Amino acid sequence: MKKAVLLLSAFLFFVTAVEGQGIADTTLGLSEVTIAIYPGKPSLLHSAASVSALGREELHNHPSYTFLPALNTLAGVRMEERSPGSYRLSVRGSLLRSPFGIRNIKVYMDEFLLTDGGGNTYLNLIDAQAIKTVQVLKGPEGSMFGANTGGVVVLGTEPGDSSLARLSLCGGSYGLLNGHVSLQKQWKKYSIQLDQSYLHSDGYRRNSALERNYTRLLQQFRYTKGTLKLVFLGSQLHYETPGGLTLSQYLEDPRQARPATRTLPGAEEQKAGIYNTTAYGGISNELQILPQLKHVITLFGSYTDFKNPFITNYETRFENTVGLRSYFSLSDHFGIMKISWNVGFECEQTRSLISNFSNEKGAKGPMMAKDDLTAGNYFYFSQLNVLISTRLQLEVAASLNNYYYRYKNIFPADEAAMQRKKLNTQLLPRAGLSYRLVNNLVWRASASKGYSPPTIAEIRPSDNLIYENLQSEHGWNYETGLRYKTMNQRWEADLAVFRFDLRDAIVRRTNANGAEYFVNAGGTKQQGMEFQSTLQLTKKRTSGFLREARLYNGFSWYYFHFAEYRLNSADYSGNELTGIPEFTANAGIKTEFPFGLSLFLNYNYVERTPLSDDNLFYSAPYHLLALKAGWIHKLKNRASLELFAGADNITDISYSAGNDLNAAGGRFYNAAPRRNFYGGIAITL
Repeated sequence: MKKAVLLLSAFLFFVTAVEGQGIADTTLGLSEVTIAIYPGKPSLLHSAASVSALGREELHNHPSYTFLPALNTLAGVRMEERSPGSYRLSVRGSLLRSPFGIRNIKVYMDEFLLTDGGGNTYLNLIDAQAIKTVQVLKGPEGSMFGANTGGVVVLGTEPGDSSLARLSLCGGSYGLLNGHVSLQKQWKKYSIQLDQSYLHSDGYRRNSALERNYTRLLQQFRYTKGTLKLVFLGSQLHYETPGGLTLSQYLEDPRQARPATRTLPGAEEQKAGIYNTTAYGGISNELQILPQLKHVITLFGSYTDFKNPFITNYETRFENTVGLRSYFSLSDHFGIMKISWNVGFECEQTRSLISNFSNEKGAKGPMMAKDDLTAGNYFYFSQLNVLISTRLQLEVAASLNNYYYRYKNIFPADEAAMQRKKLNTQLLPRAGLSYRLVNNLVWRASASKGYSPPTIAEIRPSDNLIYENLQSEHGWNYETGLRYKTMNQRWEADLAVFRFDLRDAIVRRTNANGAEYFVNAGGTKQQGMEFQSTLQLTKKRTSGFLREARLYNGFSWYYFHFAEYRLNSADYSGNELTGIPEFTANAGIKTEFPFGLSLFLNYNYVERTPLSDDNLFYSAPYHLLALKAGWIHKLKNRASLELFAGADNITDISYSAGNDLNAAGGRFYNAAPRRNFYGGIAITL
C-alpha cells in the first residue's frame, strides 16, 4: 500500500512537471495561498514554515456539519471522533496526551484565541459551516504563538463574497439534522455577520446522541486609519459518551455502550455525557499608523459551564478566561529587499472551579472533591521575514514564555492557603530560510524549539489528585523540504522531511477504575515525511461534458518511537508512539459537469495504530471511501439553489477511529458508523 502511494506521487510529479512546462502560457486556476497570520502575509510557496491549508472549495467538497473528513485530507493532521461531538485533533503525534478534546495545539478564530489559559480548546463548540478557511502550522511554532509542540490552527471566517444570506438544511443517517443560517450586510463603513446553526444526531452507538446550538455575531467598523471588530460567540452543546469497549465486546456488538462490570455501572446507566455552555466575546482594533506600520490589539474573554457525568463520578467546572494579544507589524521595501517584522505580547489566564460528586445514575450525589485552580501564560514574541530579490527568504523569530498555575483544595481538606507554582521561563527560537532554485521550485529548511506545559486537565486529572511534579515537555524540530508550483498553476506540491526530539513527553495512563492520570515519559524521537499535492487535470471551461477535474493527493509516513520511557518496572524504550499510525494516505478527485452537476470521490487509508505504550495492542488498518454529489442552479442576480447528497464509509467496513489509549481493562475501541448517507438543500441570496 505504501509503495503504491509513493509511486503514484512520483508519477504525478513527473507527468505534471513535464506537461506543465509545455503549456506554461495557459493559466489553469489554482489560487495563490498566503499565510494569513504571519507578518506581511507571505506566500506559502516561498515560506520556510510547514503549513497546510484548506480553502472554500476544499471544505465544500466534504460534509458541512463536521470538520473531520476535510482536516483528514491534510498530510500530518489526524482528527478523530470517539462519538458525535467528541473530537480529538493530532498534528504530528500530538494526540499522545489527548484522551479527549484538543491539547498541545493552539487554535485561533481569525485573530481571536480559542485555546484557554489552561491549554484546552473546545473545538466541538464551533459550527464547521461558519468556517471559510483553515490553515495548520505544523510543529513547534513558539515564535509567534507561545507554548505548543503540536502546532497552530487558524480558522478563517471572513465571508469573501457579497451574498446577503445563505440558508441550508441537511439530514441523514442515525438521526442527523443540521440547519444553518448565515446573514451579512454592509453599510458603507459598517458591516455585520451573523451565523446561527442547530445540529442533532442520535449517534451510531447507544448513548451517543448529540445536540448543539451555535450563534456567532461579528461586527466591523472601518474608520480613517483602521478597523474595529466586535465578536460574540455562544454555544450550547450536549453529547453522550458511550465509552470504550474491549475487543470481544466490540466484535460482539460494536453499537453497544460500555456495559457494566461486577464493580462499576455502565455508561447508559450512569447517563455518561458532556454538557457545555460557553459564551465568548472579543474586541480587536487594527490601526494603520503609517503606510508601513500598523498596530493590532485584541482583547477576549469567555465563560464556560461544563458538566460531565462519568462512570465513576460527576464533574462540574466553571471556567473564566481573559486574554490579550497586541503587536506591531512593519512591512517595507529597501531596494531588492522586502522586510516584514512583527513584535508583540500575548497573555491569558483561566480560573477553574472544579467539583466532583458521586454519580447516581446521572444525578449529583455526595461531594467527593472540590478544587480552585488558575492557570495562565504570558509571552513576548518577535518575528522577522526578509525576502531578497523574490528568490531568498530568511525567517528569524523568538519568544520568551512564562507559565504558572495555582491551586487550593476546598473539599475535603479545605486548605486556607493557595499553592503556587511557576515553571521555568522558556526561550523558544526559530530560524528558517527558503530559496527559489528554478522557476517555482523552492527549497526550504528550518529549526525551531517548542515546549508545552501540562494543562489543567493533566495537573488535576479525573482521579481528582493534583500532580504538581508533572513537567513541561520540550524539544527541537529540524525540517527541510521542497515546494513546487508549475508556471501555468496547474500543479502544486509540498514535500517535507522532519525530525522532532521531544523531552519529558506527557503520556496518559489509567488506573483500575478507568480514571486517568499523566506522567512524563522521558522522551520521543519523531521522524517523518509528508507529501501533499493538488493537480488541475483540466482547465475550467463552459462547454463540453467534463467542465473541470481536480485531483488531490497526500500521505504521511512516520517513524515515531519512545526514546527513554520507564514506568515502574516496565521499560517501553524503543516502542512505537501510542495512538500514531505509521502511515496514512488520502486521495480525492473533484469533477464538474454540465447543468451545475459535480461529483467528489475521496479515499482515506489509516495504518494499524498502537493502542498501549507496551505495544501489545493495535487497532486494525482501514480503508474509507466517501462520495458527495451536488447540483447548483443559478437564480436571478447572484442567488443560487444547491442540492447535495453524499455517502460515507461506502464499502461498509467495521472500524474503530477514536481509540482510547492505554485504557484500563483493554477498553480501547469506539466503533465508528458503518455505511451512512446525508443530503440537503442550500439557498444563497
